[in-house]
Amino acid sequence: MELSGKHIVVGITGGIAAYKSASLVRLFVKAGAEVQVVMTPNAREFITPVTLSTLSGKPVISDFFTANTGEWHSHVDLGLWADAFVVAPATASTIAKMANGVADNMLVTSYLSTRAQVFVAPAMDFDMMRHPSTTRNIATLSSDGCIIIEPAEGELASHLVGKGRMEEPETIFKTVAAFIKQNNIKENNSLDDVYINKNALAGKHVIVTAGPTRERLDPVRYISNYSTGKMGVAIADEAMRRGAQSVTLVLGPCEARPSEPGIKIVNVESAREMLSACLDNFDSCDIGIMCAAVADYAIENPADKKIKRENTAVPDFKFAKNPDIAATLGERKRNDQILVGFALETDHELENAAGKMKRKNLDMIVMNSLRDKGAGFATDTNKVTIFTSDGKASAFGLKDKHAVASDIWDTICVKFQCSEN
Repeated sequence: MELSGKHIVVGITGGIAAYKSASLVRLFVKAGAEVQVVMTPNAREFITPVTLSTLSGKPVISDFFTANTGEWHSHVDLGLWADAFVVAPATASTIAKMANGVADNMLVTSYLSTRAQVFVAPAMDFDMMRHPSTTRNIATLSSDGCIIIEPAEGELASHLVGKGRMEEPETIFKTVAAFIKQNNIKENNSLDDVYINKNALAGKHVIVTAGPTRERLDPVRYISNYSTGKMGVAIADEAMRRGAQSVTLVLGPCEARPSEPGIKIVNVESAREMLSACLDNFDSCDIGIMCAAVADYAIENPADKKIKRENTAVPDFKFAKNPDIAATLGERKRNDQILVGFALETDHELENAAGKMKRKNLDMIVMNSLRDKGAGFATDTNKVTIFTSDGKASAFGLKDKHAVASDIWDTICVKFQCSEN
């Protein structure tokens, strides 16, 4: 079955389309998924928890605790358990709460806690759907990394005709299943001790590269890229916070600097200087994370004096390939070392990242795409998919780069069992 072993949270809100959610739950269960239904209080007015519990095989969660026993329902555990989080139907009210972090019910608090891909299937009246506040909130959710499953046009509960009908359960199911299959999403089990273990990297030696490199044209000019170094610096800071014995940050020319004390900074300029610094430190490290944006080419014949426009013709620069730092370290890597790379892509992202990981003998690669708004260079946010060498991948929504660094270290610590506790 195509979703065997996967964990799906289905969030149901208080709209007339809630009756369709029964079919959606059944489709997920039939495909082999384990389904946990979370309902808002108003949703219970449209479809009964008994129906959904029967279809899912699990008690439906609606409140923070069970009234007669006091049993607490952890939104954190539920959010981390999910491989996909599907809100269908999503009313204007719930969309507004999700977009603005109004955590006043179990569904929204679970949404705020999840690391899984979130799918939102809006359902409401035509005029509500096109209201500026609703379109603004949906745009916010989209920019936050949610996948919006657009509603269809047709006759609505108000008997008006227009856009607002929740997409059919079969289409929602196919959208979620295709995403999981394409990304081979890992199972996110309950909160593991390593997530909260501040000494998960105790005794470990870490090397991180960050920032751009520069290749000189003449004494005052160079070619480079837009990297600010923020992502790599955040990774180095997070390693120190998790108790690493030593963190060496090989840093290209940028303004970003770590905030945690004790990080050793090695400042470099060119790709060859960065490779040299990495070779000096790699053999003694346990984990290497190659986050720098390294220039692929250098100028073979840089001018030794400033090039004057008035006195010279257009310079005829010759390019030479720079060394591939990640591939060089991949060839040198011992079995007891972990090597992580980065892939910034603009097209065929998943295939390119997976191919790069294999070619360079990496244990893990972090992919981001310039097609995703808020990801890549010169931002404080990033949106990544993390691939591991066993063929698994985990997609994350748009987050602050410090939160992305935490996700990267979570994956490393869980996948490679870094914790000594």
